[in-house]
Amino acid sequence: MMKRFVKQSVAIGAVSGVCALAILFFVPGAALAQAHPNPATPDSLRQIQTMEPRMGPPGTEVSLYTENIPLQARVVVGLGAIGTGFEELGTGDQGEFGEIGATVSVPETAAWDRAVVFIIFNGNFAPTGLSDPFHVTDADGRVQRTGTVVGAENGCVTFEDRDGYLYTLAGDLGDAEPGDSVILEGAMSRSVACPQADTIEVDSVQETEPVERVHPEPFR
Repeated sequence: MMKRFVKQSVAIGAVSGVCALAILFFVPGAALAQAHPNPATPDSLRQIQTMEPRMGPPGTEVSLYTENIPLQARVVVGLGAIGTGFEELGTGDQGEFGEIGATVSVPETAAWDRAVVFIIFNGNFAPTGLSDPFHVTDADGRVQRTGTVVGAENGCVTFEDRDGYLYTLAGDLGDAEPGDSVILEGAMSRSVACPQADTIEVDSVQETEPVERVHPEPFR
């Protein structure tokens, strides 16, 4: 059974000067950083198995379900972009068979210019699970991405954003060529012709300075 998670007033953010993905609780009159002896990287976390939908504007309700997270007495669901802090969306418990189901709402503060991920923490705020990227859009289903045109593969133009996520591109790219750093805007879709990645139907492209990919510190 899916369990609705109620958004809490407590937030999770990054601790400046400690590490890019440290966890910080903001409570009235105090701030407490959580440190863990065994920091986790995104590659070491369990993948949240299902997420529906995969894109939408702020306010979109997203259903998460997974059965592969280690048993833990308490579950905390957060949302954020790689290399930034995470905002707590709600808390709950695992089922008797280890399953975790949650329906959470994308915060109004979520921006359209970077993909975000849902993350599951245990009661001690050690990260245990991470979702595929969720694409926050504007009201018209559009996103903005900054990154580099990679090249063409099987007739599909590929693009890597500053977080290392790959997309395929459709539409008019103007004079953009492989190796160019650009800011793209366009509608998100899934392409039958280029199914290897989410597709941006480009309607605006602007050259920019070379983009340095984010290399976040481990989760702690």
